[in-house]
Amino acid sequence: MAWFRRRKAASGPGGRPANRADIEHLAEFVRSRRGVEAFIEPKTTVTETTVLLIAHDGEWTRRRVDSEESARRFAHKLAIPVYDVRLMGYPQRMRDYNERRKRRPDSV
Repeated sequence: MAWFRRRKAASGPGGRPANRADIEHLAEFVRSRRGVEAFIEPKTTVTETTVLLIAHDGEWTRRRVDSEESARRFAHKLAIPVYDVRLMGYPQRMRDYNERRKRRPDSV
């Protein structure tokens, strides 16, 4: 039985480091939406550093990044504004988008 087998140590508190698929997902989000801004979320005891991308309508996505500096480089490379969420907070349009999604009837 494998109940007591040791797990491999995860790479940091978030479980795994950022990878190419994370960066490609973020880049595709920027290419496929308008008015995208980046918000850097700092590393915590539970998660690695993440970048939150928010489009003009509040749609958003979040992925791990290697560091705050790599998040800034990513945003500058794609020519999108970048903010520190600790200083700016989350924009109202994101909260509005989340609220609209909660109220949307399920299509099941």
